Order: sequence, then structure tokens, then C-alpha cells
Amino acid sequence: MKISRLFGSSIHDMAIDLGTVNTVVHVRDRGIVLNEPSVIAIETIKGVRRVKVVGNEAKLMMGKTPANIQAIRPLRDGVIADIDVAEQMIKHFMAKAIGGTGWFNRRHEVVICVPTGSTMVERRALRVAAMNAGASNVQLIEEPMAAAIGAGLPVTEPRGAMIVDIGGGTTEVAVLSLQGIAYSNSVRVGGDKLDDAIASHIRRHHNLMIGEATAERVKHAIGAATPPDGEGRLLRVKGRDLVNGRPAEIGISEAEIADALSEAVGQIKAAVMSALEQTAPELSADIIDEGITLTGGGALLSRFDEALADATGLPVKVADDALICVAMGAGKALEDSAYAGVLSAA
Repeated sequence: MKISRLFGSSIHDMAIDLGTVNTVVHVRDRGIVLNEPSVIAIETIKGVRRVKVVGNEAKLMMGKTPANIQAIRPLRDGVIADIDVAEQMIKHFMAKAIGGTGWFNRRHEVVICVPTGSTMVERRALRVAAMNAGASNVQLIEEPMAAAIGAGLPVTEPRGAMIVDIGGGTTEVAVLSLQGIAYSNSVRVGGDKLDDAIASHIRRHHNLMIGEATAERVKHAIGAATPPDGEGRLLRVKGRDLVNGRPAEIGISEAEIADALSEAVGQIKAAVMSALEQTAPELSADIIDEGITLTGGGALLSRFDEALADATGLPVKVADDALICVAMGAGKALEDSAYAGVLSAA
């Protein structure tokens, strides 16, 4: 038995999809072991800040905390906005993923997913945060490549494949072949922007203020990329009336929410069309056969695949396990030497 395995090193190597909305962790030989919101609650007592809760429990506190507690999302648009808080969150998730913090399992090989549009400064911030959280070595994999591997696309073959990964902060559009990215584009439109569009629409048209959690619930319940026939599904929404300041409840329709989301959906479609226009002819021929694969939480928006198929004239499919495709792909790259070429030093 190797010394590294004896002392719990390689068996705790992990791949982390550190997302704006959710963090997903894949541990070597165990698969996906954690999928929790990228939220951390910080409590201040007598001027001293400490971590109160992280993940699911912290998300429940958003918009409901007293003055001495802050529920923070340390990532914005797929990159770290608050490195100190992000480091604490990563450390918590790593410890939870391996089930302990003993001396023998503190240093791990870690693969972290990054948006293709992230800068060297942003990538360095991720590396520093992961190293301080307990990683002995950090490698990066670009999100569309990880998503494609997780979705089972033929990224090692000389065949073009197009992936559209719609995350919380960014949408990654890429054409891949031979373990490389032939074309990529990252637009800072994702699930967060869809939530913002819903909240903004309800505020403008109904004088009702709603929070992030309510906007997200509306998106999941009746959100759609294209309008339905008629009004479609209906939902009751609660918030604060901006006219009289009192709690209020309104009814809202699927058609209205589709209209609210149309601009953000249009930006994603424009990014895909731009990618197709700039793809080499031979790769374009492959994409006609392979079609477009959607991953990420945004891919689950009702009728988004239909909207993209209408816009491009190509077959569009939503990957199995779309929510965790990126982490699954990063985990495969960590475990399988056949994908070693897709990893890079931070």
C-alpha cells in the first residue's frame, strides 16, 4: 500500500465545482458527496467575527438575519468576491466532504472548476483560498470542459461537440475537440440574473418587493424560456407592498414570468449564435450531428431546450444530472489519466 494512501491523502483527493449558487464536491472513488448552497453565515460578537453555519442552514437565513449575523454569498458571477469568507466556506465544505479534520487527512489534491472568462487574478484567488483551506496541490479545469466530460461527450476524440453550461453566475458556451476548447465564450448571465429579472418585473408591474428566495421559487415553479399558450400556470406570490408598506399577496402567471425572463434568455441565445458563427466549418459539421448539450441549473428552465432549438435549427438536449455535470466531469478528470490534458496548474 502506498504511503499516501495509508495516511489518507489520495483517498481524499477531490474535485470542487465552486458555483455562485451551489457548491458540489466529488471525492475520489466515492463520487458526489456534497451539494449545498454557496452561502455562509457570519456572526459578530463583541467585534469578533466567526462562522455560524454554512450551506443549507445558512441559505435558510438569507434575508431573515438579525443585525449581528450576515448571510453572505462569497462568489459573484462565478468568481470570488470575498476571499476571506470564501476560504472559510471552502474549508468547511472540504472537511464535511471527507467527514473529518484529523491531522492525517488535511492535505488533498484538489481540482477546481473555473469559468473560461475568469482572469489570472481571479484564478489565483481561487488557488490561494483552496490552499489555505487545506489543499496540498490545486489544479484547474475550465467549466465547459468539465461539463462536457460529465455529460459524456466525446471530448478526447477528433469530433466537435458544443456545450452550453448555464450556472448561477455565468453561462459558458464552448466547442470542444481533442481535449481542447476550439472556441469558448463566457457571459455573465445565469440563474441569478433570471431571479433578478423576476424580482424586478414584479416590483415594476405589481409594486411588490420580493426577496431572492421568493424569486428563485417563482423561477422553479412557473419559469419558462418561451410563453405558453394562454396564461399558463398560476402562482401566488407574497412580499411587501411598496405603496402602503404592508405584507401583500398577488397572483402571477407563467406567461408574465416568461416575458420577464425574455431578455436574459435572449442574451444566452445570442452567445450560442455567436459561437456557432465563429466555429470552424469541420467542427460545425460535427455539431449538426451531435447537436447542443445543455448543463447547469439554468438548463432545467422549462422549454429552454425548445427555445434554443428554434433559434439555432439544431437538436438540443439537456444532459442527465445537469445540475452536477460539472463536478462529475471534474471528478472524472481527477481520477482518469486519460483526461490529464484538460487540467492546468492554477
